[in-house]
Amino acid sequence: MTIDILIQNAICVSHNGMEATDVAIKDDIIVAIGHLDNVDAKEVIEARGLHLMPGVIDTQVHFREPGAETKEDLESGSRAAVMGGVTAVFEMPNTTPSTTTAKALQDKVKRATNRMWCDFAFYMGASKKNAKTLHKLERLPGCCGVKIFMGSSTGDLLVVDDQTLADIMLNGNRRIAIHAEDEARLIERQHLSEEGGVEQHPVWRDAKTAYLATERILDMARRTGRQIHVLHVTTEDEMALLAAYKDVASVEVTPQHLTLSAPDCYLELGSYAQMNPPIRGEADRIGLWKALSVGIVDVLGSDHAPHEKEQKALPYPQSPSGMPGVQTMLPLMLDQVNKGFLSMERLVDLTSAGPARLFNIAGKGRLAVGYDADLTLVDLKKKWTIDEDWLQSKCGWSPFTGRQITGKPVGTFVRGKKVMWDGELADEATGQAIRFQDTLGG
Repeated sequence: MTIDILIQNAICVSHNGMEATDVAIKDDIIVAIGHLDNVDAKEVIEARGLHLMPGVIDTQVHFREPGAETKEDLESGSRAAVMGGVTAVFEMPNTTPSTTTAKALQDKVKRATNRMWCDFAFYMGASKKNAKTLHKLERLPGCCGVKIFMGSSTGDLLVVDDQTLADIMLNGNRRIAIHAEDEARLIERQHLSEEGGVEQHPVWRDAKTAYLATERILDMARRTGRQIHVLHVTTEDEMALLAAYKDVASVEVTPQHLTLSAPDCYLELGSYAQMNPPIRGEADRIGLWKALSVGIVDVLGSDHAPHEKEQKALPYPQSPSGMPGVQTMLPLMLDQVNKGFLSMERLVDLTSAGPARLFNIAGKGRLAVGYDADLTLVDLKKKWTIDEDWLQSKCGWSPFTGRQITGKPVGTFVRGKKVMWDGELADEATGQAIRFQDTLGG
């Protein structure tokens, strides 16, 4: 057999658990796994002592294009992704214009193809204007599903009334991603944001603001029978509620909410710790880990949402919410593996198998013969410090700069192409739209 790449002696994290073996790649696909002695490979990679994972899929990023390319664009955001071991991303619709029409989606797909370093798909933003046509829009090439903002958005993308929510949930059948914050309570409590510094952020956007919205959308999901995906859950009480709705709801957490806690993060980082929903107290952080350990959490997402340093330096509440994270998501979680908080097998389920299962991704999310050769090679024992020189995002900062961690991605393969190796990028970007099993026929 003649192949393109042979990865030898890697500790493969797959459906068989963890075992040292070889992986053969030919024409974008994994064609063999095992002890492969009699193959003719154009390139042989000796990976003894390294762990080989299915490619990491980040199902929540904001790459800001079109409309805010000074913060980030599709090229720079995807460059950060592959540098951090991420092989595919789902990008959010709150750009300018919003991704609420076929034309806007097609424009994003055109911009991204062979310009993004990783593979990609885009959420279709739900609004009052497109609620009745979402069943058609959600099936367009390059669309990963629908996104609803129940709070913390503006214009067409903010959906607050029950009738529009019902119209959205009754028109279509793909999973709907939810930003669950109660808009009425945010407005009612907005004065609290002006009664102090950024440490007021979780006071204004309190735990009840999140709980009310989550409770409301879960009830609607159960009544309409629509599958939903609740993003960036931040409280222990929400996790207890979500556990009773696993028939209709999947759950995401972010590394930020798992590793930072108030008030320390606001005292240390100021507005660089400001995001929506907020970083909360230590009790909720521990509650998220408990929910992850018992299986309530389905996926990890970075909620990569960069802003320029100059904007972040504005006094609160003028400072914008959001932080970069697509490049640091996997390194931070490898560090948690080394600390004993989760296993490599569980990490793969949260970052590869889980996203593929929930969103019916075709040919990705598994280290198995016949699947796309989307692979992430990591040095689990590499001790290093996150610094700004390593970061690829246009914003040039991270809340985790200066943090010493153990575990680092050393190779990123997208459909068999080695797009990142030992901190260096390939010569050209070849990103393509992700395919989905439920829309293969359009």
